[in-house]
Amino acid sequence: MFTLDKWQQNYAQDVAKYANNKNIADKLRNAFPHPYMPEDAKNFITDCINRDGKDCITRAITVDGIAVGSIGVFLKDDVYCKSAELGYWLAEDFWGKGIMTQAIKQICALAFEAFDIVRIFAEPFADNRASIAVLEKCGFSREGRLIKSVWKNNKFHDSFIYALIKE
Repeated sequence: MFTLDKWQQNYAQDVAKYANNKNIADKLRNAFPHPYMPEDAKNFITDCINRDGKDCITRAITVDGIAVGSIGVFLKDDVYCKSAELGYWLAEDFWGKGIMTQAIKQICALAFEAFDIVRIFAEPFADNRASIAVLEKCGFSREGRLIKSVWKNNKFHDSFIYALIKE
């Protein structure tokens, strides 16, 4: 159905096409731009390639060889050095098909194996019910609610902290 592949520049056109979606951008940090331009895709992929295995594991989510999303686990530092943050997005055409649930399980297993971490966390916006549901399906536990922690599209949003602890 899908694979997690190492990033390659030939995915840039796919990323520019599928990431240029306000419904996706509205659920993510402002570092994910809208509109999403071809140059944004090239820069993102270059960053993923250069950092992969050093302070993160990033993968393209591909279906039939086409990049339809991204997922990554990013190491934290200082007193958070045993933690990493999970981030992901998926093209709207592929929502609700179970892809992200399996992708999260796979990338978390890779991260726990590759890095000396005990905790992977995610911070979905509190109104992002789909993201919350997928995290819970993957065994993440809600640790707390952050009130008015996000300023997006000229309004405040709460966010949740979810974490998966290495057993």
